[in-house]
Amino acid sequence: MINKIYRSAAEAVEGIFDGATIMISGFGEAGSPIELIHALIDQGAKDLTIVSNNTGSGHVGLAALIENKRVRKMICSFPRTANSTVFPELYRKGEIELELVPQGTLAERIRSGGAGIPAFYTPTSYGTPLAEGKETREFNGTMYVMEHAIRADFSLVKCKSADRYGNLIYNKTARNFGPIMCTAAETAIVQAKEIVEPGEIDPEIVVTPGIFVKRVVEISNPLEESQLVKEGRSYPW
Repeated sequence: MINKIYRSAAEAVEGIFDGATIMISGFGEAGSPIELIHALIDQGAKDLTIVSNNTGSGHVGLAALIENKRVRKMICSFPRTANSTVFPELYRKGEIELELVPQGTLAERIRSGGAGIPAFYTPTSYGTPLAEGKETREFNGTMYVMEHAIRADFSLVKCKSADRYGNLIYNKTARNFGPIMCTAAETAIVQAKEIVEPGEIDPEIVVTPGIFVKRVVEISNPLEESQLVKEGRSYPW
């Protein structure tokens, strides 16, 4: 019987190794798997390369993972946002690396990784420092930059509902990078607000089929990043 359910976030992140590349879903707070990230901090893996839209807020979630010196390199689109202080400070000190990728390009690099497409051309970033050292080519009078796909060892993703097969649906904007990160990782680890019985999710509305998901854990009352930031909380507590 197929059963991808894990008993806890700590159990779900077991086996993540030092030096791993990990994709973490989230568009700001929306869709950020805070409990899985905190479990990863407790687990202790270090020297990580993180692929995410941004670098977290305050001193919780992704920002806490960075603050605890577990991240060697960030690949992201928005390294600094309204409540991000941890990454900018470490970056200015030369204590963390950054690969800056335009948001649409980042999404397509991840999607391509999941689709088995090794590289693609985009006009985005042509003529800017982000294109330096990359192959360029002209198509129909427009210059394009070649970008390589991204794959990861693991992805940490948040969804609304899952079943024991790993079929997922999301909550509106909280979907963001989750579906493509599941396809582009060797091991997709998902926290779900609820786990339902097989058949309760209409097959016609499944967003991420279970074939792309290895581990699911139920987090029925997930933390709210904005509230934790407002309260000045830091992880570990």
